[in-house]
Formats: sequence, C-alpha cells, structure tokens
Amino acid sequence: MIDWHPISEHREQLQTVSELEQWTDVDPVVRDECVRVARRIVGAKVVGLLPASNDIGVPGVGVQLGLALAEVSLGTVAFVDANLRWPAILSAEVANAEPFATRWLRGSLALLTPQRIQAAGAGVPQLRQLLASGSELFAHVLVDLTGFKKLGEHLAAMQLVDGVVIVARVGRTTEGELLRLGHELPASRNLGVMLTGAA
Repeated sequence: MIDWHPISEHREQLQTVSELEQWTDVDPVVRDECVRVARRIVGAKVVGLLPASNDIGVPGVGVQLGLALAEVSLGTVAFVDANLRWPAILSAEVANAEPFATRWLRGSLALLTPQRIQAAGAGVPQLRQLLASGSELFAHVLVDLTGFKKLGEHLAAMQLVDGVVIVARVGRTTEGELLRLGHELPASRNLGVMLTGAA
C-alpha cells in the first residue's frame, strides 16, 4: 500500500494549463514523498490514477508524481487527462483534429489534455489509441481516470494500464470506498492507495 499525504487542498482542483504549471515548483517535502512513491511504481510503464470518490482531485498529484517519476526513471513521462467527457483541464487552443494536445511542462514531463469535449464513450477508444501511438515517445504514462467510473468505463480503462493507484484523501475518503475499489481492481493491477492531505 502506498501511503502518501503532503498535498494541500488547493492543489487538487485545477482548471487551466497555466494554473497547473505553477504547481511544478514542488515543496521539498512533497517532492521527497513523490520520489518515494515513484520508486514503488517505476516498474510499470502505464499507471492509472483512480480517485476514490468524485470529490478527489488527481491533476495536482499526477503532475507532482510525474515530475518525480521523470527524476527516478531518467525518462520522459506523460500525464494524461483522459476524461474526454468532463476533462479537468481543457486545452486552450484546438490545434488539430487529434483528441489530445501535448504541452511540455518542465524537463521531461508532458501534459496531454483534451482539445475538446467529446461524447460519452469516447474516452476508452481514444485512450487506447493514445497509448499505442505514444508508447515509443514516453518511458512512463500517468493516466487520470477521473470520470470513467461515472460512465461505467473504469474497468475497461483499467485493462489498458499496467497498474492502478487509488488516490484518496485523509478525512474525506472512507474505508468502505477503498475496500469497494480494491475489490473492483484486478489484483494484478492494484498498486495500492496514494493518500493525500494532512494527517
């Protein structure tokens, strides 16, 4: 089980790429914890980050973990906001017909965000295509699986990743939620729980 906690509340809900960029300068304590978690998941190429409930934000945690994973692996890392129906971060400009826009945040960390909102059901096929086409460019891919459960697509999305980390929050996530998600995850893909917030 991954026990990781020093992410503050205001880092959880992000709306624009520019807001996300300001969190790439990480507090040393947060950085150390992210490095510790990155060392545990470095063996998996594609890792899904599944929020324990609808009120848990993944982007801030994902970017910080991505920076740590790039440092630990010495490779390129992508953080993908894979929810095409309700994206946490929508690209400001639509540059082409591709579903995702790529923006390099810092060093070897790329942010892949939806260029437009798409119909329900588009997430899994587009994620499959993205992972197939980006497999040579990125050493590791972190996928925000927020919203896939709401559409009933989380189990199909989990089949596309090597492992899944449940993102939970101290004082907000219940033991029942974690147990329920733990039973839904295939045992071979369950990488544990990342616990955020002050203890």
